[in-house]
Amino acid sequence: MHGTWSRRDVLRLASAAGGAVFASALPGWAAGRDEDFVFVQLSDAHWGFEGPPNPDARGTLPRAVAAVNALPQPPDFIMFTGDLTHTTDDPDERRRRMREFREIIAPLRAGAVRLMPGEHDAGLDAGAAYRELFGPTHYTFDHKGVHCIVLDNVSDPAGQVGDAQRAWLAEDLARQSRDARIVVFTHRPLFDLYPQWDWATRDGAKVVEQLMPYRNVTVFYGHIHQEHHHMTGHIAHHAARSLMFPLPVAGSQPKRTPVPWDAAQPYRGLGWRTVAARPAPQPFELAEQPVKRDA
Repeated sequence: MHGTWSRRDVLRLASAAGGAVFASALPGWAAGRDEDFVFVQLSDAHWGFEGPPNPDARGTLPRAVAAVNALPQPPDFIMFTGDLTHTTDDPDERRRRMREFREIIAPLRAGAVRLMPGEHDAGLDAGAAYRELFGPTHYTFDHKGVHCIVLDNVSDPAGQVGDAQRAWLAEDLARQSRDARIVVFTHRPLFDLYPQWDWATRDGAKVVEQLMPYRNVTVFYGHIHQEHHHMTGHIAHHAARSLMFPLPVAGSQPKRTPVPWDAAQPYRGLGWRTVAARPAPQPFELAEQPVKRDA
């Protein structure tokens, strides 16, 4: 593998394992102005879950770690978009699961591994245990011309970002140019996908309104345990599959219960996404990669 990525490299990686998202796939990327790179999105590991929806509950996260480490070139960074652990009322058990999660992902090979909470991690204690073990629940970072914003829409029991964090977001956005390349990571969707199942953010419309003046915004989120794509104006929102169990299509059944495990098709519905860039202005290619028995 050479030190720079060719389009052939990109497409070859798209057919391999991995959840790789190429920066050149994002709106606003321009050859000669921005440096291409790759990052990985994983979501909804639910470490600590046990039950019929996944008889291999302790196996899928290690499989994902192995798949990422098998990429032909380590990603610049990895982002877990929430629900690192499965909810528990016991604060000691909550911390134990977080420590176990941290140990399992420690072998990941990447420039950086970044985390954010889901409601299973932070909803019962307003993010106290998460902050104790992992740090801030919302933050920003910049990488090779991309401004990344990690939003916390799970620590507030009302399921919202909240006034204080939206004020923080406003201050951050005010420092960005209107054509800045911006990637937003959230756990819950920022739009009303299906509020009846908690597939929404109470003040998500206000957050989207703050982002609308910026021409090149892409949102990556988790929570719904399935691939989903949505546009709010020019802003694209992309949900990732879960590493623990899939959930049904919104409103397709009365209750939001996991899709049953199928022994004939183990790991069906579990996985991550590979996104490969094509030369602008062509759209980028998205391919969902499954969790595999032999990963």
